Order: sequence, then structure tokens, then C-alpha cells
Amino acid sequence: MHVVHVPKTIDNDLDLPPAVDTFGFQTARHVGAEIVKNLMVDAHTTSKWYLVVSMGRKAGHLALGIGKAAGATLTLIPEEFGAKGVPFKSIVDILVGAIIKRQSLGQRHGVAVIAEGLVEIVSPDDLAQLEDVEHDAHGHIRLSEIDFAEILKRAVQSQIKQLELKTSVVGKNIGYELRCADPIPYDMEYTRDLGYCAAKYLIGGGHGAMVSMQGGHFVAVPFAEMLDPETGRTRVRLVDIGSARYAIARRYMIRLRRDDFDDPHQLAKIASAVGLSLEAFREEFGHLISLEPPPLLVQNGQLVEGRL
Repeated sequence: MHVVHVPKTIDNDLDLPPAVDTFGFQTARHVGAEIVKNLMVDAHTTSKWYLVVSMGRKAGHLALGIGKAAGATLTLIPEEFGAKGVPFKSIVDILVGAIIKRQSLGQRHGVAVIAEGLVEIVSPDDLAQLEDVEHDAHGHIRLSEIDFAEILKRAVQSQIKQLELKTSVVGKNIGYELRCADPIPYDMEYTRDLGYCAAKYLIGGGHGAMVSMQGGHFVAVPFAEMLDPETGRTRVRLVDIGSARYAIARRYMIRLRRDDFDDPHQLAKIASAVGLSLEAFREEFGHLISLEPPPLLVQNGQLVEGRL
């Protein structure tokens, strides 16, 4: 039996060249962005925060694509943390820090988009201590059963209550409504091209490859080139947090930045929103600086470290 594969996943995480999407991704991003835009309007008119957990178990392409396109307040993806065993408090502090910063700007509303894959890199010890987390017969946490949006909502609410901030927080999961949507014209044309090339490739004796369209041309990618030799599974394409695309996304987010901690006047303004001294605020949220990726700057047509 001859087999070829078409790159189908809304997660956009198959090991293809950076500019080559998997089909379904653009449709899911489009629908997700419309949902988030609607939530942004509701957040504004009702002075509340939405924590929107999006599909994307291994990579943050979909969450980032939705958040950046919709202009969400901030987006959190697994890649920005770099490894497993991330303290749950770090994720909560990023969200609470964004709420405080918005408050210092006179805004009591916002929308955070969060990739569901974050739950897989949270420290297992931290997850085990959370309430309402189901375990299997061997005592392992059922990741698929975790309502991450609800868990984050409760944790954020608890912390902002301690800081005496009056902000409503709503958890929201978006998933099935993204992958079940009618395709946008991009995916309609794209899948027609992929299907045609797959059929022609099989008829011509092709076998054991993924069909891809690169620069308008058919390129067969052998399965062997896509496998991770250590796991025997397909390599996962992650978001490149060293890219200009990601750096620009970060620059438009409202979240605590190294710049805020470097400027005493700016930090005093943010800290005063919750009645904390500069020292107390640094002690509570200063650890977030270490999670900030190296910024990028364009010099002589090249990307180098600096401020973007």
C-alpha cells in the first residue's frame, strides 16, 4: 500500500519550512480572532478580564496567531518558557502583572490568550496541589481533563483579591468551534492543491512522504526527514521566539517588561495601582524579568540583540 500524508492540523506544528502552514490553521486563526475580538468588546463594556485558553498542545502557533491578529492584551505560549517544570505561580504572576499594568493606565479590562500546552510544562508538583484535578488509576494527572481556564481564573482571582484589586475575571476555552469551522478561501484553495498533488504523486508511484506546497510548487517531504530519531515520532515545529514576528508580538502586548523595572518612575506608577512600594513590587514580580526573551533590533539589515 502506497501512503502519502497531507499536512492537516490547526496547531500548525508539523515540521515544515517556517513559511509553510498546515491546512486548517488559517481558518482556525481567523475564527479564533473573531471570537477574541468579540470578547475584547465585551471586556471593555463590562470592565472585566477574559482568560482565553486556545488549542495548541505542543506549540503556541494558534494562540499567538489569534492573539496577535485580534490585538489581545497579551498571549502566553509554552515556547517562551523554554522548558518543563515552570512554576504555576510564574504564569499567574504574568497575568496578574498585566492586569496591574493595565490598571495603572486607567484600564480595568483585557483579554489574555493562553495556549493549552502551557499546562504540560507546569511543574507536576504545582499541578498536583491544585484543586479539582483528576488522576488516573496510577495517580498521574489527567492533562486532558484539566479545565486550565478555570484553574487560571481561580488563581488569578485569588491573587488580585489579596492585592485588593476589584476586577472580574472570566475563563473561556475555545477549541472545537475553531477546528469545526467552514474553511476560509485560503484553505479551500490550499487543500485543493494539496489533494491534487497527493493524487498525482500516488499515481506516479510516490510513497512515504508528506505533500507540501512551497513557493507555489509541489514538494514531497519524505517521512524519514520528519522523524525525530530520539522519539521515533514526527518532529514538532515550535514558535521561534527569536524571530522578529514573535518580538513584534511581544512589543504590542501589555505585560510587565524589563523596561518597567528599569524606570523607577514607571515602576512607581504601576506599583501604586495596588498600593505596593517599589521594593515590595520588585520582590513580588521582579522574577518575571528572567522570563523575558532577548529583544531584537534591526541594524544594517540584520537582527541583533537590542530593543525593538
